[in-house]
Amino acid sequence: MGGVMPARPTRRRVTIKDVAARCGVSTSAVSNVLRHAYGVSPEMQAKVEAAIAELGYRPHAGARAMRGRSYTLGVMLADVHNPFAAELVDAILESFLGTEYQVILGPGGGQPDTQCRSVEAMVDRQVDGVILIAPMMPQDWLEDLAATVPTVVLARHGRAVGYDTVVDDDFVGAQLVVNHLVGLGHRRIAHIANGDGGLRRPHLLPQTVRIDGYRRAMCDHGLEAEIDIATETYSEEGGYRATGTLLGRKHPPTAIFAGADIAAFGVLRAAHEAGLTIPGDLSLAAYDNTSIAAIPQINLTSVDQSGHLVGQTAARLLIERIEGRTAPILFSVAPSLVVRGTTAPVHQVAARGHEISGVA
Repeated sequence: MGGVMPARPTRRRVTIKDVAARCGVSTSAVSNVLRHAYGVSPEMQAKVEAAIAELGYRPHAGARAMRGRSYTLGVMLADVHNPFAAELVDAILESFLGTEYQVILGPGGGQPDTQCRSVEAMVDRQVDGVILIAPMMPQDWLEDLAATVPTVVLARHGRAVGYDTVVDDDFVGAQLVVNHLVGLGHRRIAHIANGDGGLRRPHLLPQTVRIDGYRRAMCDHGLEAEIDIATETYSEEGGYRATGTLLGRKHPPTAIFAGADIAAFGVLRAAHEAGLTIPGDLSLAAYDNTSIAAIPQINLTSVDQSGHLVGQTAARLLIERIEGRTAPILFSVAPSLVVRGTTAPVHQVAARGHEISGVA
């Protein structure tokens, strides 16, 4: 049979008024539940969420944007390969479950210009706020951004005027590592660092603060002459290359402090290829305490900087800013060292500077 197939009937979109009517409450009460506003009772929360699930209510982002809010948030992360960044994103996403907010992820790469373009693309899409993970942009650019959209910055030191900051005490974290290794008898303790990308104020970056903490701890133990820093990238390949450089020294280290877990994975590969055992020939400690570090086959000693807490705090601070708070907040996390199987007392032969498993 010929003819035009009739169009499928369309179902009317469920609105917030429908949810309010089903619950027998006002639309403002439903809105308070959706925003997780202060003072909403657990009973009201449960009643509204049940009605939303039953009716299949989904907020209309376009209409909300025209009213001044889009209920979308942007998250820029510099390195999509770093498992610690992934843990931060997981915590941020978890914080917005059950709310109206949707999160847009923007990979920024390791250069300031690509990070700027990523953030600008999110702002152009009228996000209500942004969270920036390890940004490399100049300080004045960040302040200009914060004057345009509510902003929270992670993993960057220094107080700001227009945005909030959540950061780990990287100086103390690096000292924890050195103190632990010195306590095991190590003296030749090398550090794998990340470059500063040419930032005009590199002291704001975690990698710079970790270097400072490493240097201070080495000096405090009278080991100034043993300070040895290999600057690469916080990546597996960066850790691999840096380890090759360090093991090629006339007096190679007996312990390596990698500035990030992901770099430590490269150390493990390089040590294996060099015929070294960890921790028998070479102790290894890192930073971030990612979930991979706890895998029994890796069992990596690492500094924990409470990634889940950092992500949750960033989400909370961003909502506070969107709701009207303007006073800047700096939230600092106290690190702790999780000791596992990659660090051990120094090997006595290695300590005397003799040959280490074929590496001079």
